[in-house]
Formats: sequence, C-alpha cells, structure tokens
Amino acid sequence: EVKLMESGGGSVQAGGSLSLSCRASGLDASLYCMGWFRHASGKEREIVAAISGSTGITYYSGSVKGRFTVSRDNAKNTDLQMNSLKPEDTAMYYCAAGSSIDCDSNFKNFRNWGQGTQVIVSS
Repeated sequence: EVKLMESGGGSVQAGGSLSLSCRASGLDASLYCMGWFRHASGKEREIVAAISGSTGITYYSGSVKGRFTVSRDNAKNTDLQMNSLKPEDTAMYYCAAGSSIDCDSNFKNFRNWGQGTQVIVSS
C-alpha cells in the first residue's frame, strides 16, 4: 500500500520560513514525478512545485518561484523549503506522487496523495 505523509506545517509570521517533508512508503519516490500542491480556503487546488523522477528537473508556480525549493533527498523523502512566506501562502499543503517518472505538462496525473499539512502565515 502506498502512503504519503506530510510533516512540517505550522504557523509563521510573514517573511518567515517553513520546511515541509513528504515521506513515502510502499513507493520509491525517486521513480516518480513528485509534486507539492496547496488548497486555500475558497480557492481551487493548485500545483506549487514538482520534481521529475528521471532528471530531477524542478517546476515552480509563478507565485512561489524564487521563494520555494523542492528537493528529493532519497527514495523516501521529498521536501519543500519555503522562504519569505506571505499571508497568501496560507493553505493546506499536499504531497502527491505522479503516475509516471516524468511530470506531465499539466500536472494532472497524480495518483497518490497525502493527508496534507496546514501552513498559516500571519501578517
């Protein structure tokens, strides 16, 4: 059984940093596109960052580029370092494993999801 478990969420003031981690079991995360998504109240879920399994190429949404960094440290953990946080980054953050080793261009093909971790950024 595949399980993804996020950790590291919390509350921080604007300008601060948080580091999220996604631990995979039942799956070698290095063989799949791994993504971080967020879902803010009243908004649609959106892709935040992703990392390809084959090349390690990373993708970032425009709203977080330059502030967030996605990385993979082994076959189990995919991390998201979030710096210079803004109140608009407040959301539930989810880790997801793609259906293939490379990330699709629309970031739609994710088949395994974690339960999420809450990030709150106060002004």
